[in-house]
Amino acid sequence: MATPTHEFNVEMSCTGCSGAVERVLSKLKEKVKRVEVDLINKKVFVTSSLSSDELLETIKKTGKETNYVGLKA
Repeated sequence: MATPTHEFNVEMSCTGCSGAVERVLSKLKEKVKRVEVDLINKKVFVTSSLSSDELLETIKKTGKETNYVGLKA
């Protein structure tokens, strides 16, 4: 089965913000296959075997307002 890609809205205003998101997710490197940040649209796509709740809590550690959108089609 393919690993799901989760979509999140994250309040990021600069590359420092997106870098913080990438850093916290990189700490889960065994369980996160890919992180794609769309800074313009304030979206983060995470390909991972972790649950959306686990990923959401991890991204929230940056202090950025974050919402789970759903699985990317």
